[in-house]
Amino acid sequence: MKRIVLCCSAGMSTSLVVTKMEKIAAERGLDLKIYAIAEQALRDELDSHSGEIIAVLLGPQVRFKLAENKKLTDQYAIPVDVIDPVAYGTLNGAKVLDQALNLVR
Repeated sequence: MKRIVLCCSAGMSTSLVVTKMEKIAAERGLDLKIYAIAEQALRDELDSHSGEIIAVLLGPQVRFKLAENKKLTDQYAIPVDVIDPVAYGTLNGAKVLDQALNLVR
């Protein structure tokens, strides 16, 4: 199963976005595992599931860590970006899902 990982400060604030993304993915018939983790746990997550992770999105609150995490994800050839702040703030799961999928295309 392919995975999309969202990273935030403590791995909890993105849970509502994840729920919305999962709903949209199911409606579209996409077989994806979408979940949130603390940004500090990304290295371990990549070590454990790098073959399954297709994209990593950072919550806007940790956008200052983009360059650092890009160096890390580049080692696994996995794209990373910061979640669009408006989509994040409005819990627009479709837009965030599309953002992740567009990283892969």
